[in-house]
Amino acid sequence: MSFLYNIGINFISSGLKCVAPFNHKIKLGVSGRAKTFTLLKNSITSKDKTLWFHCASLGEYEQGLPVFKELRKHYVNHKIVLSFFSPSGFEIRNNSPIADLVVYLPIDTPKNAKQFIDIVNPELTIFVKYDIWPNFLNTLKKKQLKAILISASFRKNQSYFKFYGKKIRKALFAFDHIFTQNEASKALLNSINYKNVTVSGDTRFDRVLSQLEQDNMLDFIEEFKDDKLCIVAGSTWPVGEAFLTDFINSNISNEVKFIVAPHNIKPNQINNLKEKLNTKTVLFSKKENNNLKEAQVFIVDTIGILSKIYSYASIAYVGGALGNTGLHNTLEPAVFGVPIIIGNHHNKFPEAQAMINKGGMFSVSNQKDFTLILNKLIDDSDFRVKSGSKNREYIEENRGAVIQILDYLRI
Repeated sequence: MSFLYNIGINFISSGLKCVAPFNHKIKLGVSGRAKTFTLLKNSITSKDKTLWFHCASLGEYEQGLPVFKELRKHYVNHKIVLSFFSPSGFEIRNNSPIADLVVYLPIDTPKNAKQFIDIVNPELTIFVKYDIWPNFLNTLKKKQLKAILISASFRKNQSYFKFYGKKIRKALFAFDHIFTQNEASKALLNSINYKNVTVSGDTRFDRVLSQLEQDNMLDFIEEFKDDKLCIVAGSTWPVGEAFLTDFINSNISNEVKFIVAPHNIKPNQINNLKEKLNTKTVLFSKKENNNLKEAQVFIVDTIGILSKIYSYASIAYVGGALGNTGLHNTLEPAVFGVPIIIGNHHNKFPEAQAMINKGGMFSVSNQKDFTLILNKLIDDSDFRVKSGSKNREYIEENRGAVIQILDYLRI
């Protein structure tokens, strides 16, 4: 492993510890990582057969979940260790039913990697999409332990594909097989002479299709919607919420209902959003004390139910792409066959461009464009239904990644 890489990793580790007292999220990660080896030693013995799943954060967990579920069914006598690097994954999924133990991944030093893998000794390791840690992967390779990468997506400007990336790209060769989302990623791997690669697509399509098999009913949403046309705005940020509040305040009517699920649910920001609305608004946390049918806006100040709420949408808005935060999950509403509005900063999200090209998704950059397309979708039911059906078709066309991965694993 590169000497400079290890110097850098140790520097980052020290830096995180210094910053932790002043940043809640970093503090969670630092304190969580300090407990990892104790948790492992208390939960795993040398006689245990194990699998190891690693995800950077919550999005990668959701991406890998359909594969994880199938492996959980097949390897009933194995203990499964699920690791996260980010607190936004660990803190939400630390009780995941697909794992026997959920931990923070230690910082990628040679010592940590050896200790972690000596304890876990996984029969199979699965990394999702990225978060490729060289010391962990090279240790797996040295011990001849099987590892695969699923739903991988690469870009030519990454260090693996640069002249100076020889040492760091060695980590990729620790994977016995890599399943990519697209042909471009396969071509990049081939360019560095990595050949054990299959274009399987994105497991997220299989993941969202599984949502249709679940019970998505929420009685309080049923009561609020009251069989009216319903616009669901998911994972919103202030710039998108400004478009929404302007539209809602200009169209006060019980004939159209709005559900807003902000990305940030801190009380002060939720209250700030509510105060800007000039119509009857109910919070999820206060729903028991209100007549939901009389409200026009329902603000979701909790997490974990947005995917179900999308099943009630006639139209969806997905946040993130109007600012610099990155577009949030558009596949979750798309699977329910609803048209989707997003912001204009979506270049790094090929699924968004694909749905725009098909005519099921609409990109806006200002209040005027937002209002125009939203009014058209509200007023023209044929246009609304046809647009939404194109999104559902797109999801169906791209399913099947999980089957290819399980076939490789002979499950």
